[in-house]
Amino acid sequence: MDIDSVPQEGNATLGGHRKAVYARAADGRMVIAASRGWEVEEIVTSHAVETLQAQATAARERVVQGLASPLEFWMYERRMDVALLSQTSGFWQWRVKRHLRPEVFARLSPRQLDRYAQALGVSPAALQQLP
Repeated sequence: MDIDSVPQEGNATLGGHRKAVYARAADGRMVIAASRGWEVEEIVTSHAVETLQAQATAARERVVQGLASPLEFWMYERRMDVALLSQTSGFWQWRVKRHLRPEVFARLSPRQLDRYAQALGVSPAALQQLP
């Protein structure tokens, strides 16, 4: 995209901030340009956020019913999925899936809880319960 074509329509999900995008300058070189975003991006981002909020709400219900561990709720609340939580916590994906079961989560060591807490940005105590 040319530097003159960088979208400046605005995107409410950016909260008034700008983001950096690559664009082609007049001399043909790639440069970083500031963009306020565009409507299509806002629609897609809003849809993704709504989906994650719905997943967090459903996970909360499963935790209350005893069908899932609080880890599942916090994962969706922090806008993550199993793959991303696996990458940030350092656990294999199959272990993360296993830890989503309440009976397995209840047996996690303090060290394992600390890894999840750090990855999710909450305290280990908060990780073990719903807000």
